[in-house]
Amino acid sequence: MRHHPAAMDRLRTVGLRPTRQRLALARLLFDQGDRHITAEMLHSEVMATGVRVSLATVYNTLHQFTEVGLLREIVVEAGRSYFDTNTSAHHHFFHESKGTLTDIPADQITVAAVPQAPEGTRVKSVDVIVRLED
Repeated sequence: MRHHPAAMDRLRTVGLRPTRQRLALARLLFDQGDRHITAEMLHSEVMATGVRVSLATVYNTLHQFTEVGLLREIVVEAGRSYFDTNTSAHHHFFHESKGTLTDIPADQITVAAVPQAPEGTRVKSVDVIVRLED
């Protein structure tokens, strides 16, 4: 296995063991700049590199990366999620016909009022998805 110090460091920093599969997925996710990707898209990309990994492993790894803060999950509809390598505060355009996401800087949307959270909870964030049609 070739060494990939940036990917190894990224995984170790968040407490994840840098397995061959995690390293392959991390390189595809983070070495190309900010991107929005589905599990199926990532699975196709990793298989094209010759690394054998199941779709279930890709899903599990994406959720692990999300839990430790390396990714942000964007749910565009029930059963359809994208994973965003840009974890800063921002919003999205969702191009429904193309199935793609585009970033909207956080300062371009103002949320005038957020309802009070139910007792025992707090608002963690507000995510806005602006849906586009052709």
